[in-house]
Amino acid sequence: MKNKILLIMAFSIILFAGCKNNKTALTSNNPFFSDYTTPFEVPPFEKIDTSHYMPAFIEGMKQHNAEIDSIINNPAPADFDNTILAFDKSGKMLTRVSNVFYNMTGCITNEKMQAIEVELSPLTSKHYDDIAMNEKLFNRIKIVFDKRNEMKLDSQQIRVVQKYYRDFVRNGANLPKDKQAELRKINEKLSLLAIDFGKNQLAEINKNFQLVIEDKKDLEGLPQGSIDGAAEAANDKKLNGKWLFTLAKPSIIPFLQYAKNRELREKIYRGYFMRGNNNNKNDNKVVISEIAKLRVQKAHLFGYKSYAAYVIDENMAKTPENVDQFLMKLWKAALPVAKKEVVEMQKIIDKEGGKFKLQSWDWWYYSEKVRKEKYDLDETELKPYFSLSNVRDGMFYVATKLYGISFTKLKDIPIYFKDIDVFEVKEADGKHLGILYLDYFPRESKRGGAWCTSFRGAGWENGKKVDPIVSLVCNFTKPNGDIPSLLTWDETETLFHEFGHALHGLFTEGKYNRTAGNVPQDYVEMPSQIMENWAGEAEVLKAYAKHYKTNEVIPDKLIQKITNSGHFNQGFATVEYIAASILDMAYHNITDTNAIDIEKFEKTAMDKIGLIPEILPRYRSTYFSHIWDGGYSAGYYVYLWAAVLDADAFNTFKTSGDIYNKELATKFRKYCLKESGDDDGMIQYKKFRGQEPSIEPLLEKRGLK
Repeated sequence: MKNKILLIMAFSIILFAGCKNNKTALTSNNPFFSDYTTPFEVPPFEKIDTSHYMPAFIEGMKQHNAEIDSIINNPAPADFDNTILAFDKSGKMLTRVSNVFYNMTGCITNEKMQAIEVELSPLTSKHYDDIAMNEKLFNRIKIVFDKRNEMKLDSQQIRVVQKYYRDFVRNGANLPKDKQAELRKINEKLSLLAIDFGKNQLAEINKNFQLVIEDKKDLEGLPQGSIDGAAEAANDKKLNGKWLFTLAKPSIIPFLQYAKNRELREKIYRGYFMRGNNNNKNDNKVVISEIAKLRVQKAHLFGYKSYAAYVIDENMAKTPENVDQFLMKLWKAALPVAKKEVVEMQKIIDKEGGKFKLQSWDWWYYSEKVRKEKYDLDETELKPYFSLSNVRDGMFYVATKLYGISFTKLKDIPIYFKDIDVFEVKEADGKHLGILYLDYFPRESKRGGAWCTSFRGAGWENGKKVDPIVSLVCNFTKPNGDIPSLLTWDETETLFHEFGHALHGLFTEGKYNRTAGNVPQDYVEMPSQIMENWAGEAEVLKAYAKHYKTNEVIPDKLIQKITNSGHFNQGFATVEYIAASILDMAYHNITDTNAIDIEKFEKTAMDKIGLIPEILPRYRSTYFSHIWDGGYSAGYYVYLWAAVLDADAFNTFKTSGDIYNKELATKFRKYCLKESGDDDGMIQYKKFRGQEPSIEPLLEKRGLK
């Protein structure tokens, strides 16, 4: 997934928790019980065992509770330092273990880790509910909030006070005791259901479907790299002499694009879009129906008519109605373009003598033919120029040109799995800025998609800046023999995208955990998406797109083809995305708590907007991880909302005549990355841009005008 950066905060945005357990454990060899002594204080992965997590969570929660007790029992009148700042800096050990554990559950999980996660979940919920509904703590925070304008606080201190006060209110501090008890039960159930959803999803991707091909004729049309990768995957499963294709993107997408066997394309695509909907032990329909119902109940406790209203109240969009209007405006522009794309592909089918109507599993195959016919561009023609190492160096090159930073590969530094690269990031003057982990390839213990997270967020401690440790995780095609990992154009943009999140994390500064880098959800994707724009610029391509065998720079004719095909398939891409966003909003605009027939609900929502049968939502209900266990509930729209910002921002660079404009880059880093949490998202953007963004650059970029 192009997912948002995980910025670890001190309260409601923390994705982790502590626990209580009667087991005792020695602490002398537990890495979490003290500061790390590793280079740059990265986690000592080689010393961490699964047995270390629970004792560390126990102690972490114990310390956190002691810190809270110290705040509420302080005899001095509540003020910023002894209440707000003390709370902001609490939970250090809990943060340390959580930063590792919850990242590992996504990157390299196993049954033991999953069992720990299940055991932690209700304890997690209770621990943070206990804090959120601690009457004495809230009373002290409220005192500071009420007197914030009389305490001679600066603007950032006032903002932190306001944020924490609102956090407590939104997490139940003002509810009566009976409603607080109800909220506790809801939160506990939701935390467990999210784990169930994720476990089912992982099993559906990595265990419950595989396409095994025995007849070489069924491989016709596939690139050799895809064939070799499938053979290696089969050998790994002791299926020697066969070819194995899975639902992982590096496996399924080339198959859908190039395999001539239409029946097998349908089979693998059905395996993909039926994930979590096979009426087996990993079926997610009941799980998500229960999640949706509980979220409505939670919203009602706070006086909101729907969960969408509760969530979006914190975002730039402010109301679900504004989101719906925004999505439908773009839907009306994109759907006619998608319908034209259907016509183009059907003409090719008819011309080739195919006696069938285009179906959803045909789209990738025939859109590739359109790309070849209209733009004389074949994905296999591009891939040799986009080796993973070259693309990585290209994104580093752009960051250096824009911001002057440098990247030095580190050796002899702890890593949690082979094939992971680690880089030290330095400022132009050589000052240490942070550490960047790069985890490139799929494995069965790793969830699908791409995301950026951190093992240590940027912060402030004892009057000093804490430098971040950021991690970028992807699922790209593995190297095979002498052939390195070669990326598709979409994967190239994905790497640049996640790197944009990484830059946001690396550049973030601020004295307070609650506000440093903390932006509205519909702002989060702007720093990532703007980086995609540089990936396809001619002068950037010439710097990094080099043939993996000859080191030949990508020729001008191929660059021109990339440019000419910029609007290729944009109807499809925009429609499938908006359809998923509207499906998300439909679930979270529900106002009653009745059980949901998931299949019927999804069909009704898509029929209502006129989604054409040739296109499915980018994520169907039962595998829509973003909204059920990924933090994007009532928020999948944010990628498109942020796309307005990123298109407008990059257009500013373009129209300046210099895509590396130093003055603009300095302002963008300062206002939109470094100080992004200092004020509301639109205010920070306007500090950079001087005005609100226009939607026109986005429409032009996607060919929707």
